[in-house]
Amino acid sequence: MVQSIELLFDEATEAALRAAWTALAEAGLPSLASHSGGSNRPHVTVAVTESDGFATGTTALRTVFDGWDLARSGVAVTLGAPVLFGGHRHRWVLARQVVPSRPLLTLHSAVHRAVRLAVPDAEVVDQTRPDRWTPHATLARRVPAERLGEALAAVSVEPLRCRLVGARLWDSEAKRVTPLA
Repeated sequence: MVQSIELLFDEATEAALRAAWTALAEAGLPSLASHSGGSNRPHVTVAVTESDGFATGTTALRTVFDGWDLARSGVAVTLGAPVLFGGHRHRWVLARQVVPSRPLLTLHSAVHRAVRLAVPDAEVVDQTRPDRWTPHATLARRVPAERLGEALAAVSVEPLRCRLVGARLWDSEAKRVTPLA
């Protein structure tokens, strides 16, 4: 089981990221466009656990997000250059970097502090912890190494100013999304 806490983009940014998914798919490349589930939405993952730990901390998490008033004012960020993760078995994850602004890093730390206080035994995946986190929006998984050039050519590399305007908890076992903001 995996649970993740995710930040959601404003409508225009979500549309731009979905357009990148479509461009990759139209080029015959792996893309998140192929995942048609209702939970498939562009997002930035801020914390992951491989247990059910976050579900018991939803009240504390909602308090954090209410304090930031994401729905009204959001957190300004910039989508930066494409980035690659992995390389396992010559397959890569293609994403757009989310430039880590001070407000985003502060919100990220507040989420982890709330998790630590509300659910002290939650085992948070290291790559999502403060000082180890690389904020990004995934475009495609399992891109073959020999097609990376095509994938990079299919997506925009122009910086995009945007806002993070919502938050949710994704539970992979229950296949359930719980709004947090």
